[in-house]
Amino acid sequence: MENMEKVKAFGAAIARAKEELRRDLVGQEEVVDNVLVAIVAGGNVLLEGVPGVGKTRLVRSLGRVLSLPFSRIQFTPDLMPADITGTEVIAKDADGNMKNEFREGPVFANLVLADEINRATPKTQSALLEAMQEHKVTVAGKSYALAEPFFVLATENPIEQDGTYPLPEAQMDRFMFKLLMRFPTVAELLDIVKMTRYTLEETAEAVMDGKTILEMRALSREVPVLDEVLDYAARLVAGTHPELDAATPTAKKYLKYGASPRAVQALVSAARVRALMEGRFNVSFEDINALALPVLRHRVKINYTAVSDKLSVDDVVAMLLKEIKK
Repeated sequence: MENMEKVKAFGAAIARAKEELRRDLVGQEEVVDNVLVAIVAGGNVLLEGVPGVGKTRLVRSLGRVLSLPFSRIQFTPDLMPADITGTEVIAKDADGNMKNEFREGPVFANLVLADEINRATPKTQSALLEAMQEHKVTVAGKSYALAEPFFVLATENPIEQDGTYPLPEAQMDRFMFKLLMRFPTVAELLDIVKMTRYTLEETAEAVMDGKTILEMRALSREVPVLDEVLDYAARLVAGTHPELDAATPTAKKYLKYGASPRAVQALVSAARVRALMEGRFNVSFEDINALALPVLRHRVKINYTAVSDKLSVDDVVAMLLKEIKK
C-alpha cells in the first residue's frame, strides 16, 4: 500500500509538470514525456530538429517548471573548453594579495542547453564528457562537483551540416536518449501563433524542485525488474551486434556496429521511471519496447545495405524488436 501511494504521488507530480509545460509548448507530447523520464532517471538527452520547433523553449520552460537554474551554451567553431567549464584567474583577496580564483563556466547549472553542439570542434565537445558522465569538471588539476540534479540537453540541426563536426561515439553514448522533434502540423502551427501572439516569454509555473526530483529518482531505483524483463533488455542490445552469435538476421544484414553496455543500463533505468509514470511499481516488456528507439537510435550504425534499401535507423530498430523473443 505504501508503494502504491508513492506511485500515485509520483504520477500526480509528473502530470502537473506536463500540464504546465503545455502552457509553453504545442504538441511534442512524446518528446516531453521522454525528457521528463530522462531527468528523473538522471540521463542526458540529444534533441534533433529543424530550427523553430521549440527545443530551446522546452528547456527554458523545464527550468521554470522544475525550479532549476537554466544555462544555455551556444556552440560555435571558436568556442573553447574553458568557455564551458570555467577557468582559473588571478585575483586580489581582501588583503590585496594575489591568488588563483576559479570562475565557474555555464556548465555550472542544473539544466544545461548545449545548443547546436555539433558546430563546435571535438576538443570543445569533449569538455562536456566529464560533466555528463561524472557530474563534475576538472580544471587545473582540481575537481569541482556540479549541483544535483544535473541534466544536459543538446540540440542538433539535421538540415544544415556545413561547418559541423559529428559528435564522437564516446560522447554520443553519454546521452540516454536521442529524441526527434517533428515539424508541427498545420493545426499546431496555428496554435503556436496564437500562443505567441502577445508574448514569447514562458508562462509555466513551478510545480517541483530539485529535492523532489532526487526523491523521485530514488523511488525509481526501488522499482523491481523481473529477470525475464532484464534478460530481454540484454538480449535486445546484444542482438544489435552483427559480429555476435546473439545477432538477429536484421543486425547481420543492416547494422555496421551495435550498441554499448550503457544501452542496457539506460533501458532499465528509464523503464523504471516510465513504469512509475504509467502507475505501476514493476517494469514490463512494454516499457523496454517503448524506450528502445530513443535509447538505440544514436548507439547503432546502419550500413550501406540499409541505406541502399532506403531504411532509416528507426526502421532497423523496429525490425529488431520484432525478432527478439520475449
